[in-house]
Amino acid sequence: MMKWVWRGLLVIVAVLVIAFLIFRTPDTDPEAMRAKYGAPPSQFVAIGGGVTVHLRDEGPRDAPAIILLHGSNADLHTWEPWVQALKGQYRVIRFDQVGHGLTGPDPKDDYSTANYVADILEVADKLGVQKFVLGGNSMGGKHALAFAIAHPERLNGLVLVDGSGGPMLKLAAKKDDGGSSAGNIGFKIARMPGINLLVEQITPRPLIAQSLEQSVSVKSIVTEPMIDRYWELLRYPGNRHATLLRFSQPYDSLAEADIAKVQVSTLILWGEEDRLIPVEAGRWLAQTMPDDTIVTYPGIGHLPQEEAAEKTLVTLEPWLRQHASPSNPG
Repeated sequence: MMKWVWRGLLVIVAVLVIAFLIFRTPDTDPEAMRAKYGAPPSQFVAIGGGVTVHLRDEGPRDAPAIILLHGSNADLHTWEPWVQALKGQYRVIRFDQVGHGLTGPDPKDDYSTANYVADILEVADKLGVQKFVLGGNSMGGKHALAFAIAHPERLNGLVLVDGSGGPMLKLAAKKDDGGSSAGNIGFKIARMPGINLLVEQITPRPLIAQSLEQSVSVKSIVTEPMIDRYWELLRYPGNRHATLLRFSQPYDSLAEADIAKVQVSTLILWGEEDRLIPVEAGRWLAQTMPDDTIVTYPGIGHLPQEEAAEKTLVTLEPWLRQHASPSNPG
């Protein structure tokens, strides 16, 4: 009897091994990824601590400076529509934060908010930018807000686009047109103990496509090249492990008292159909921060800078003309 049990277990193990080998998605090749996503105007800048940041620094060097921070599992390309519209008049800087894109993992596996804030400061200092407008989407919004708390003297303005950082308000349960639960399947899997460990080795492209489609309301922006970029850069060596480390940490909101003390002029832009960070979170920020303007967009989800690029720029550009000032490059 025991012999048959052991044989059965061996068969199950063999099936699992074969399935793993069939469905495994290995890391992408760093050189190939740099060639595909890191061509000029990309730069690779060492900022200390063993970190070399992938960044793009475009526009006149003596123009007012803007630094833009992408969201979780995204990369600097998410800002492309804004950059194309702004780089004629502004110095626009964007970079892949550690654990993302072509920057790759942090050598010390430090994905704390404080470390992300330190990296922003390092990038600004390396590029000789003393004063700037700082913008961020989603996770990048939290890092931008944390930077404003820590280094208000460096900022001319703050732009939060569906940004995290405040208390995460629970979104009422919704069903989308396809009947699936609201939210993002990729983020859910990354938080599931045990199952999430498979993500380091098995990351199907359809999962990335579904995750992106669940994040936005304007589905047309989810193109094949966009899916490829998210899928390939998530598999850049070390990024999947970094993702698991980030998602294994409990959400630590910034202190309400600190947010309430931010005196930097702030523009808050939010998609009203955001299923990841509901518009109520943006309205909470607007009620809490002393110097802000909030604009919300009907029919738009988590990525207004891509889903409604023209509409957001109509809001952004007059605000920048009022609040941006020369970057005083060194």
